[in-house]
Amino acid sequence: MLLTITTTYQPATDLGHLLHKNPARFQSFDLNFGRAHVFYPEASPEKCTAVLLLDIDPVALVRGKSGSESERANRPLQPYVNDRPYVASSFLSVALAQVYSSALSGKSKSYPELVETKLPLSAHLGAVPARGGETILRRLFEPLGYTVTVEPAPLDVKFPEWGQSAYYSLTLEGTFRLKDLLSHLYVLVPVLDEEKHYWFGDDEVDKLLRHGEGWLAAHPEKNLIARRYLKRPRLTRDALDRLVEVEDTGLTEPETGDPIGLSEPKTGSGEEALEEKVSLNEQRLAAVVTVLKQNAVKQVLDLGCGEGKLLKTLLADSSFTRLTGMDVSYRVLEKAKVRLHLDSLPSFQQSRLTLLQGSLTYRDKRLAGYEAATVIEVIEHLDLARLASFERILFEFARPGIVVVTTPNVEYNVLFEGLPAGKLRHPDHRFEWSRARFQEWAGDVAARFGYRVEFLPVGPVDPNYGPPTQMAVFKR
Repeated sequence: MLLTITTTYQPATDLGHLLHKNPARFQSFDLNFGRAHVFYPEASPEKCTAVLLLDIDPVALVRGKSGSESERANRPLQPYVNDRPYVASSFLSVALAQVYSSALSGKSKSYPELVETKLPLSAHLGAVPARGGETILRRLFEPLGYTVTVEPAPLDVKFPEWGQSAYYSLTLEGTFRLKDLLSHLYVLVPVLDEEKHYWFGDDEVDKLLRHGEGWLAAHPEKNLIARRYLKRPRLTRDALDRLVEVEDTGLTEPETGDPIGLSEPKTGSGEEALEEKVSLNEQRLAAVVTVLKQNAVKQVLDLGCGEGKLLKTLLADSSFTRLTGMDVSYRVLEKAKVRLHLDSLPSFQQSRLTLLQGSLTYRDKRLAGYEAATVIEVIEHLDLARLASFERILFEFARPGIVVVTTPNVEYNVLFEGLPAGKLRHPDHRFEWSRARFQEWAGDVAARFGYRVEFLPVGPVDPNYGPPTQMAVFKR
């Protein structure tokens, strides 16, 4: 199995400093499944190529073979007849971590500035297994900025009529820091292969997030990556929970570059009022609280409560006597406990507040009996196919008297600096609706479940594109 990395950065032989491997030497390294060799077929100031060759020992594979007796009985020849010595797999990830450990972690005492330099790089893997074919290769690597070249391998070059194999030649080209390229390969090669050769446990989640830092959370296929990399549903859920960002995206006010804000006069002074910038999230929470107080609500169920920002605001107001927050993520709820100082609150305050772990798409009798429910920037995180279940859970079964829903207005996105055309505000958003589409959805929900609905803007209203956040208030 070969991995080649080429650069035309000049002097190109600086690649040897980053890899900590001398271009003038052929070097070999013992691994528990064979040997790895590093050599340079070309090393000039104009172009330099480093080759990592894995020489996998098939006997060592058989000795270390795991699996149940029934699996071995059903596939008795599998340990002896397989593609492990020839294709990119988890063996490559282990080799990268051991042979290129300093480069993967971005360490270089002699050339620290080179570690952070983006270089023109090309990586080539001669045989990559990919369930999903060329499509999955492009879905995984193109969002990272690579130019991807894929060539399918025939089952037999002598008999082309036999068709294509499940293997591909993969070339990735782009301008990256070397440590980023190695991290991408470290994570995504096992995702393509789906046959990790070693037993793994909870520490694999930490490993995935460590090597995915800075890119995995924003990857449109992060769910697929986590599922294939970790395999076990519990580990996958844990990884995705830790990847979910509950903070605002930090987008800025059009033209000014300031945080999204609304000018409010300061009171108590005869002098000209100063403008105070208020973040969009603060405006959103203030708008929700205003609706709740205008309707004399005392009991609130906050669905998709996240880290408890709304709950913290409501807890500070004694008029709200019963507050419950629910979220699917246990880890996020733990953060909410810290934010709300739940363990150190006086007993009478603790009695007002409850945190629940649960899904918004499964019927839950704990959600019944509240005067109001809030769903703040949540529905856009649901798959459209599951939205109908959410509607029934909330409006048919829980059936609070008032429901407040907020969601981004996609029309406003064109005014955000740094947000490319056609991109959504957050990588975890499944959709973002226009004002017309949101009103159509809300009107249909209200009609089906016996509510009436009104719409309110949140944030500065543009004459052409409306507000950044749109709010629907449902009442029975």
